[in-house]
Amino acid sequence: MDTAKLELAAQRYREAEAALDSARAELQAEALAFLQQTEERGAQATVVRVTGWTREHVRRMVRSSEEKTG
Repeated sequence: MDTAKLELAAQRYREAEAALDSARAELQAEALAFLQQTEERGAQATVVRVTGWTREHVRRMVRSSEEKTG
C-alpha cells in the first residue's frame, strides 16, 4: 500500500466515523423524543427493540438527558 492509498483509506474512515457519530446522535435524539412524547406502557422496551440497545443503555441515556435539562 502506498502513502496515497493509505491517506485515502484514512480519509474514508474519518468520514465514515463522522457519519456514524451523526447517525448515532440523531437516533438518540429521536429515541429521547419518542420517550418524552409518549405515555405508552413499554415505551423503553420499544426503543430497546427498535435500536438494539440494552435496557441499561436506554436508562442511562434517559437519566443523562434528565440531568442535562434539569
